[in-house]
This record gives sequence, C-alpha cells and structure tokens, in this order.
Amino acid sequence: MNRNTDFRRLYMRGKSFTHPALVTYVMRNRAGICRLGITTSKKTGNAVSRNRSRRVIRAAFYALSGEISGQWDIVCVARSRTKWVKSTELEKIMRKQLMAAGVIRCRQTNKG
Repeated sequence: MNRNTDFRRLYMRGKSFTHPALVTYVMRNRAGICRLGITTSKKTGNAVSRNRSRRVIRAAFYALSGEISGQWDIVCVARSRTKWVKSTELEKIMRKQLMAAGVIRCRQTNKG
C-alpha cells in the first residue's frame, strides 16, 4: 500500500492490535491480494533506526506471508522499541496479532 487514503481508511475503520513493539491495523479488502503498509514516525529515531524498523517488520511479515489466508490490508506501525527487536521476536508478536484478527488461522497438529 502506498496511498494516503488507504492508510487513513485503515486507521479509521480497521481493527487495531497493540504491543509495545508494534501496532497492527487490519481490514478486509477487495483488491484480491494481501497488501502491507509500514509506517514509522520520527519519534522512533533517526533515518537509520527508522529504516531498521521497517526492515525488521518486512522480514517478519514475509516469514508469515504463507500462512495468511484471504484478502487483507495490513498496516504495521513501528514503535520506539521496534528497532531493538529481532525479526524472529517480531514475527511471534505479529503472528499473535494476526491470529487475533482472524488473518491467520490456527495451525492444527496431526498426531498419529
């Protein structure tokens, strides 16, 4: 996602899930694909730390992209703690938020 109207629509009408390292807004779309938007404010630090926050969020999302079912708009907002978190930790946080939103279905284990 890269249009301001898309971001504003999610902020106003989407579901939000918060964590000290990440805020996620989720809403169904009609685009036929899953779209990701990432925002980082200047409060998170200088350009280097903002870019690191974006890279970490992107890496965590791509690790989860195979599990996402359906057509969703997802906006991830980096917080000041995001730049210190590794992408594997952020992946767990993001998985929990997306499962609460219904974007990711619970995994079923087949035993025996």
